[in-house]
Amino acid sequence: MSTIQFIQTTPQDLQNQINEGIQKQLEGFLKHFKPKQPNEYLTRQEVAKMFNVDISTIHNWCKSGKLKPLGLGARVYFLRSDIEQSLQPLNV
Repeated sequence: MSTIQFIQTTPQDLQNQINEGIQKQLEGFLKHFKPKQPNEYLTRQEVAKMFNVDISTIHNWCKSGKLKPLGLGARVYFLRSDIEQSLQPLNV
């Protein structure tokens, strides 16, 4: 194992240089890091409550293709991101 000698370097200087190197590495990492948000699944009741409509309206929106239902057994779920993407701006 080789040894390294620090001549005319104070412990505080060494610590500052280490911190600067770590800071540069973290900044490079954070530029490319994008945390993935977990998928949020909503039930028909939750979607109906979100839009203040009846569950039959949610059923009609699914039949017309406005919403994309997902199923697991007899349960029906909707991705929150799909619901938000299905909203369209109005030209008022």
